[in-house]
Amino acid sequence: MEGRRLASAGEARAARFIAARFREAGLEPAGDDGYLQHLRLAQTTTRTRAQNGQERTRTGPQLLPREDFDTVPSERRLTSVNVLGVLRGSDPQLASEVVVVGAHFDHIGIRPAVDGDSIANGADDDASGIVAVIEAARIIAAGPRPKRTLVFVAFTGEESGGYGVRWYIQNPPFALDRHVAEVQVEMIGRPDTAVGPGKAWLTGYERSTMGATLDSAGLAVVADPRPSQQFYNRSDNIAFARSGIIAHTLSSFGMHEDYHTVNDEVEFIDFAHMTEMVNLVARAVRLVADGPRLQWNPGGKP
Repeated sequence: MEGRRLASAGEARAARFIAARFREAGLEPAGDDGYLQHLRLAQTTTRTRAQNGQERTRTGPQLLPREDFDTVPSERRLTSVNVLGVLRGSDPQLASEVVVVGAHFDHIGIRPAVDGDSIANGADDDASGIVAVIEAARIIAAGPRPKRTLVFVAFTGEESGGYGVRWYIQNPPFALDRHVAEVQVEMIGRPDTAVGPGKAWLTGYERSTMGATLDSAGLAVVADPRPSQQFYNRSDNIAFARSGIIAHTLSSFGMHEDYHTVNDEVEFIDFAHMTEMVNLVARAVRLVADGPRLQWNPGGKP
């Protein structure tokens, strides 16, 4: 899929693949076109002035409101989507509350060739997380209906500036004030030697009651062992957190050197570890969906 770069043909193929898996899992479509949520994205040029007074131009994608997007020439419009599926809650009191389960499906595309390979496949970053979201949907949908409503989301544009999650927050399928938590899954394909195989770490563990909730249920989840890396701020969860919604990322990224290179290949995935991570994610989502409402710890809200 050509590295699934934002607004590429490979990204579109990946989106259709994920939508088919959501359909097979029994999720309801929640986009504006079935499972697909189209972003209004356009190639734009901005002008900035440097300290020396020289004017510079910079081109790149930009999210636009409807009234501005409609005025953009078609050749500057970009096609990009999130993929959304819903599993509606069963509890009369809690079904109106929404928990998002997310991962990003985009990656960095085609890169300079290394030993003849120019495709950055992003097997760990973040195809592994997408697999966990798809499997969590399948596992949970096959069991008792969750108490809260679950929205499973494959976000695009994380690698390019969080375009997909920003669009979701501006255009949620349910009112944003109904969202009570978001669980992001990022890079679970290899174990982190700092915590051991079969274990995940949670970004911003101390910020809310999510970490303690998962730990008290016996899940192999520990605090992020590298807080200096600021991982809490480096995935789509941060956009939810800044909107007041309790949001964290589950990961087992151990700083491997294949990160953002053409060497992040499926052959290096540890499937025994990843299987444990997928089941852990499904259990974590079930706990958040069915348990007491999570709370920010004092000083934890961004």
